[in-house]
Amino acid sequence: MAENARSDDPGPRLPAVAWAVSEHPVAYPDAVAAMEARVAAIADGRAGELVWLLEHPPLYTAGTSARLEDVQPGARFPVHKTGRGGQLTYHGPGQRVVYAMLDLRRRGGDVRAFVTALEGWIIDTLAAFAIHGETRPDRVGVWVRRPERGAGREDKIAAIGIRLRRWISYHGLSINLEPNLAHFDGIVPCGIRGHGVTSLADLGHVVSMAELDMALAAAFERRFGARMQSAPPS
Repeated sequence: MAENARSDDPGPRLPAVAWAVSEHPVAYPDAVAAMEARVAAIADGRAGELVWLLEHPPLYTAGTSARLEDVQPGARFPVHKTGRGGQLTYHGPGQRVVYAMLDLRRRGGDVRAFVTALEGWIIDTLAAFAIHGETRPDRVGVWVRRPERGAGREDKIAAIGIRLRRWISYHGLSINLEPNLAHFDGIVPCGIRGHGVTSLADLGHVVSMAELDMALAAAFERRFGARMQSAPPS
């Protein structure tokens, strides 16, 4: 996929996207309920687009393609079945979760281009910290090469999993800032064996969550258009 592909040409006529940050961990079921309510409101014209940045307590989520045999024996956190695309992943403290509720009816209606734009958003964000993220046609998410760990070794630093309802996106992406990487051992992340997971901290980058959020905001505006600060959904 081309890193510079965009899901749309926002132009001056699209209203600024609401941008909300939750300061405390949000329970996963509460987040899903809030997203579903907002998606319905966007689809009906009662609310505008929203990007919501948050963290979750430690948990695993199983997307629509998940195989529950990929939950390892002795996994210590709850598994939540969810309607997003993809397989199993981990969420927890030190990981920035970004839920993007965007109206694809106004952004070109091209799902593949939209996913490519999400990948590019992550890659641009990592580049702000001199990290070279890459995508792979046979593996979802964003990856970094780890030649010091063996020939051909690549570790996943960010995950993507979205769902569309009435052409409004929800769920989104997650970037590993400094989560406990051992917590990924309870699953086969995204069903992929032979590669690992990493984080900005694991790569030697000392970055605060606020700094990561600033990089996410700048990269978002370049790809999707203007944003405005907003309160998190209730």
